[in-house]
Amino acid sequence: MRKLRPVSPAQRFLCVASVLLAVLVTWAPHLASQQAVQNAGSRSQLELVPVQGSISMLAGAGGNITVQVGKDGVILVDSGTAAMSDQVLEAIRSLTRGQVTYIVNTSDRNDHTGGNEAFARTGRPLAINRAAQATVFIVGFSTLLDRMSDRNASPAIPERAWPNDTYSGPQKNLYFNGEAIEILHQAATTDGDSIVHFRRSDVVSTGDMFNPTQYPVLDAKNGGSLQGVLEGLNRLRQIVVPADHVEGGTMIVPGHGRLSDMGDLAIYHQMVTIVRDRLQDMIKRGLTLAQVKAARPTRDYDPIYGSTTGNWTTEMFVEAAFTTLSTPSKTSQGRGSN
Repeated sequence: MRKLRPVSPAQRFLCVASVLLAVLVTWAPHLASQQAVQNAGSRSQLELVPVQGSISMLAGAGGNITVQVGKDGVILVDSGTAAMSDQVLEAIRSLTRGQVTYIVNTSDRNDHTGGNEAFARTGRPLAINRAAQATVFIVGFSTLLDRMSDRNASPAIPERAWPNDTYSGPQKNLYFNGEAIEILHQAATTDGDSIVHFRRSDVVSTGDMFNPTQYPVLDAKNGGSLQGVLEGLNRLRQIVVPADHVEGGTMIVPGHGRLSDMGDLAIYHQMVTIVRDRLQDMIKRGLTLAQVKAARPTRDYDPIYGSTTGNWTTEMFVEAAFTTLSTPSKTSQGRGSN
């Protein structure tokens, strides 16, 4: 039998180096491509999530954006921030080349309305209303137009970004892309909030009245209240139908945060109810705002929803909730259609 010659250290090194070189040559293009995707993702910070039916959720552009596409064009619920408009349009183009026909604003906060102007500026006059030269219909409750068109506001909002298709009753209905869409007025975080229900797809867009990432942002100056948010959550629970074990069924696109269902809504609803009840009890016992803050009525929920920094802290929430419960909003809710 022929004896094998021993392999020298130099030969062993060359053999290993050859194998490593072959692996690098094979996988380098794949790794470079993967890194490019990761870099692009970190730059865009956008995530397009299929929901169900004809609906997708676009996250990372400020508030969540609901996107419905079809033969009639595109309808958006909210438009994100102005700075992200180009990336939002690019993400929509991955679904369709159709024009954005409708934007429904759930509130007048700039992380939900900032992209209005860009879509109004880049669109072409819509065939369904060429006489008005409208390039996009921006739907919102009438009080949104009142605030967004205020010339004394700082900074002033461009006219193209204002709602041009307002409603003032309890409800506005659309039929678009073969689907009935209900736009429901609900005074909650402001007096002009809207819920948008896509009936065929079985998807609800809530705006900021349901935000599983933080306590409700209450704009008391513009008619927002904790009781209004709770009434809005009660209404959502009437609309949302769960599947087995309270999972699935009607899907919810919240104002911020992850795609949700009835289980997520029930947890948030319970938190708001308990905090409301605690604050009402403290108010009945005559506690001052300083005493309420010292008692920390949200302490067990703070690790999930609270914050000590940023634009909406736990202390700001408690103060706004206490104030609105002490002086209930006069805004009344009706039912019907317009």
